Amino acid sequence: MPKTKILFHILNVILISLYIYPGSILGYLVYRDFSKQPNLTGNFFEISSNHVYAFFLLSILGLLAYYKVNKIFIINYLIFIAIILELLHLIIPNRGFQFGDLFGNIVGVLLSIIMIKIFNFWRKK
Repeated sequence: MPKTKILFHILNVILISLYIYPGSILGYLVYRDFSKQPNLTGNFFEISSNHVYAFFLLSILGLLAYYKVNKIFIINYLIFIAIILELLHLIIPNRGFQFGDLFGNIVGVLLSIIMIKIFNFWRKK
């Protein structure tokens, strides 16, 4: 299995673990407080920048690893996981659903799809 696929699967497991844990593991590591969430940068118009970065990275790796094999499946998977992981916050204790986080997830996926399409267009020239 190529390194990109392995890295994608590892990041996928880490992201899912961070999302479904009832509290902020990163907040505990940074602030010693499970209720705080560290921000890498300020948010973009009520869209969570952390979510954009996380899903952009996950999506780029997924698209690089699986785009040639089955691009429809990987794009559907990335959009599905972006939506489902945020919806799970409705039922996970100490977590809260936020539209800004959901939009951040989707924006991260869409930006990576656009970048891969642009890259493939330029590569064909």
